Amino acid sequence: MGDVSEHHPYPWPAASSTGVGSWPGEDPDEAVRTVLGELPDLPHLPELPGRGVGADLIGRTAGLLVEFPVEVQPSGWRAADTGGRDLHRARGFLSRDLDVLAEHAHSYEGALKVQVAGPWTMAASVELRNGQRMASDPGAYRDLAASHLEGVRAHIGQVRRRVPGARLLVQVDEPSLPAVLLGALPTASGYGRVRAVDRVRVEEVLRTLFDAVVAAGAVPAAHCCSADAPLNLLRRSGARALSLDAGLLDRRHDDMLGTAVEAGVGLLLGVVPGADPTPSEQARMSDPATSVEVVRELWNRLGFGPDLLARAVVPTPACGLAGASPQHARAALKAVRDGARVLRDEPRRP
Repeated sequence: MGDVSEHHPYPWPAASSTGVGSWPGEDPDEAVRTVLGELPDLPHLPELPGRGVGADLIGRTAGLLVEFPVEVQPSGWRAADTGGRDLHRARGFLSRDLDVLAEHAHSYEGALKVQVAGPWTMAASVELRNGQRMASDPGAYRDLAASHLEGVRAHIGQVRRRVPGARLLVQVDEPSLPAVLLGALPTASGYGRVRAVDRVRVEEVLRTLFDAVVAAGAVPAAHCCSADAPLNLLRRSGARALSLDAGLLDRRHDDMLGTAVEAGVGLLLGVVPGADPTPSEQARMSDPATSVEVVRELWNRLGFGPDLLARAVVPTPACGLAGASPQHARAALKAVRDGARVLRDEPRRP
């Protein structure tokens, strides 16, 4: 793998760093200003689930769905005849976030990341009217995927109008994808499992979405913080970047990661805790070289040239920061920014 071309066009500058998505607190103005200040090369639109229903991952994306009303029931989001106040709240939160982004980044020119829940995570999380998950009904998840695609396309247009100079990276969050593929989602009763969705169908839906993102002038990325993340499937579907928790990667992932890098797929790798750290984690965070050591070890195993590392790999927190204290959230962004510089200046161990 050492002879791979080192001229792949990545959608971010060398030595970039970014966040996964979520952020603590309820103030979008402060969140956007912090992210733009701490992550100048690849900022992201922060999500603030602490605001409540409609600001969570599923509710935020539910607000993007086109002609597909949902509402909140005690068990979660569910298909409905008409959208209620929870859907209105979700759309209001996102509209406010986009307005704040425009206020602070209207003249920004560079890479900018936005996040949406993926179609399979939505199908695993949103219920049919009978309480079963949409992933259990081929007709339902087909309709959901079509509505989701139109919503993502419209969202890209909304972001572009507010930040016209941005080069958009659309991160599709699929934390539930492994469970969909493995048939591990519990049924409504909790006693059974939803039948696994055929991998060909899963890949087809994702490829259609990623192709639409490209057609809209943006770059598709996929995030899955599971040791069972289907890396080959995501790459074949057209993801141009994979966002993963570096702490969950081991030698069984090496061939899949190597194939992805050879194909020009970038890696967003989580290297610092998403929650407030233990003392030992805090010590590792305080040393930028130590925080990205897992990345340098991985790169050494894959056998690619050191000059490619800081271009192909973007350090991130291991997961979203919504559950962290504001102090740790800021420290985590500083740590990944400093770690990115280490990957550029010291790609090999001293």
